[in-house]
Amino acid sequence: MTNTSSKIVFFGTEEFSLTALTGLIEAGYDIAAVVTKPDSRKGRGHQLIAPSVKVVAEKHNIPVWQPEKLKDITDNIKALQPVTGVLVSYGKIIPQSTIDLFTPGIINVHPSLLPKYRGPSPIESAILNGDDKTGVTIMQLSADMDAGPIYTAEEYSLKGAETQPELYHTLATVGTDLLLETLPRILAGDLQPSPQDDSQVSYCQLLKKMDGHLNPHEFTAAEAERRVRAYLRFPRARLTVLEKDIIVTKAHVSSEKTTELDIKFKDDAYLSVDELIGPSGKTMSGEAFLKGYAK
Repeated sequence: MTNTSSKIVFFGTEEFSLTALTGLIEAGYDIAAVVTKPDSRKGRGHQLIAPSVKVVAEKHNIPVWQPEKLKDITDNIKALQPVTGVLVSYGKIIPQSTIDLFTPGIINVHPSLLPKYRGPSPIESAILNGDDKTGVTIMQLSADMDAGPIYTAEEYSLKGAETQPELYHTLATVGTDLLLETLPRILAGDLQPSPQDDSQVSYCQLLKKMDGHLNPHEFTAAEAERRVRAYLRFPRARLTVLEKDIIVTKAHVSSEKTTELDIKFKDDAYLSVDELIGPSGKTMSGEAFLKGYAK
C-alpha cells in the first residue's frame, strides 16, 4: 500500500538513520527532502565523504539539504507545508522554531526506553551497565534533549554478549519496524503521545576517545569486558601489553592468569584478551600477538 497522506522531511546523518530512511522509501512514503549534516573529511587522506543517507536519497531522486544552521532551510520547509518531520540520529539539536514548522511536529526514533538514557550514547550505555533489556522509543521531539512525549516503545531483551555494532544494527531494525507500524496512526491523529515520567530520567554522555582506556585500577574485569563490547566501533577499548599499545576487540573474564594477555583488574579477576588490533594496525588473535611480541 502506498502512503500518500503526508509529505515527510527526514532528518538523519548516522548509519543508524539509514535503515529508517530505506524503510520509509520502500513503504511508499512521500519523502519530500532529507536533511543531513554537511559532508565531512575522514580518513588519512582527509577525503570528503557524504553521509550515507545523502547517497541513498540522491539514488531515489530525493532533494538533500545540508544546512550549517537549520534556520537556513526554514523557507524550504514552509514551502512544503503541511509536512511531517521524522528524525533518526541526526546529530544536532533541533530548535523549537524548526519543530513548530511541522505537523504534528517531528517524530523521533530513540534507541532506549525513555526516560532512561536521554542523550547521545544510549546503546553503549545499555551494554556498559550490563542491562538485561533495552529498546526503542517513538516520541514527539521537543527542544529539550529527548524529553518529548512518547507515542510508543518496544523492549528488546539483552543476553550480555552484544557488541556495539550488533546492537546498533538490531535496534535500527526494531526502530524502523516500530516506526512503520506507528506512523499511520500518528498521521491520522489516532495516536496521541503521553508525557515522560521525569522522576525516572537518566542521562548518557557523548563518547570521547579517552573513554576507551581500560584502567585496571579503575574497573572490575567484568566492567572492562563490557567496555570492549560497548566501544568496539568507537572509541575502542585500549590497553598496554608487553609495552605495546593495543586495541582490544574481543575478550572474556577469567579467574586466573595463563598468558601475558590475562590482565588483572581491581577485583582480582582477569580480562583475557582473545582478539586485538596490534601496533601494525592489523586484527589478530591473542595467540598470534604473543608469538610476535612475547619475549
